[in-house]
Amino acid sequence: MITGGPETELTAVWARRTEAAQEIADEFGSSVATSFDDLLDRVDALVFAVPPFIQAELAAQAARAGKPMLLEKPLGVDLAQAEKLTQAIDEAGVATQVMFTNRFSPRIRGFLERARAQTPIGAVGYYVNQAALPGGTFATPWRVEKGGLLDLGPHVLDTLDAAVGPIVEVRGEGDPQRWYVLTATHENGVISQAALSLTSPVVADVAGVKVYTEQGELECEFVGKDGDPEAPNVIRREFAEVVRSGVSHEVDVHRALYIQRLLEQAAPN
Repeated sequence: MITGGPETELTAVWARRTEAAQEIADEFGSSVATSFDDLLDRVDALVFAVPPFIQAELAAQAARAGKPMLLEKPLGVDLAQAEKLTQAIDEAGVATQVMFTNRFSPRIRGFLERARAQTPIGAVGYYVNQAALPGGTFATPWRVEKGGLLDLGPHVLDTLDAAVGPIVEVRGEGDPQRWYVLTATHENGVISQAALSLTSPVVADVAGVKVYTEQGELECEFVGKDGDPEAPNVIRREFAEVVRSGVSHEVDVHRALYIQRLLEQAAPN
C-alpha cells in the first residue's frame, strides 16, 4: 500500500525480529532500521502493523517524537491502553489516521451516504470466518486469547454506528473465542445486532452490514470479504494529506477510542 503510489515512500522498516524487517525491506526496496529510535529518526510518519499491546507502547513513543501515525485497530489490548495512548497523542499534538479499512472503500462510502439519507428501523451486522483456528493466517496470540470481539468487533460497530447513527449502549452475549453476539442501541432509538466469530468450523468468510429503512433495504459487504482494490490507494492518499496538513483524519485516534469504549461495554462480565 505504502509503495503503491507517488504520495508515500517506504523509507525504513523496523520489527522486533530483524529478519522479518529484512524480508519486507528486500521485497519493497527499503532498508532496515536498527532500532525503533533509529526508525523514528529516519521517517516523516509511521505506519503500524503490530499487535495492539505493542502498538500502544510504541505509538506513545512515536507521538512524543512528533510523528504522525497510521494506526491499527484496536488501539490497545484493553481500554486502559487505548486511553493512555490517546492521551499521549493529544499531549503531543500529532495527527493520526486509523485503519478502519471499510471507511476508505469508495463502495462502502457510497453505502454509508445512502444509509444516512434514509430513515433506519433496524440493522444487522456479521463477521464470521475461520481466521483464528489453529494454523489460520490470523491465529496470533492476542486474537486467539481475545477472540472476535476485539478483532472483528471494531469493524462491525464502526460501520453500524456510521450507517445508523451514534451508538449509546451496547451489550454482548456468548463466548468471544467462539461465537459472540452484540446488541446496540443507537441515539435515534434504533436497535442493531451483530454476530462475530474468528473460529467458525464451517468454511465461511462473510462480513457486512444490512440496514433496514423506511425506504427499503441497504447492504454492504466488507472490504475483507470481496476486496476493494481502490481502498489501499485511498488510505495512502488520505494519510499523505494528514501528514502534509498536520490535521487528523475523520477516522482518527478519537474515533478508535470511541469504538474501544463500546467494545469495553460489550465485553463479557
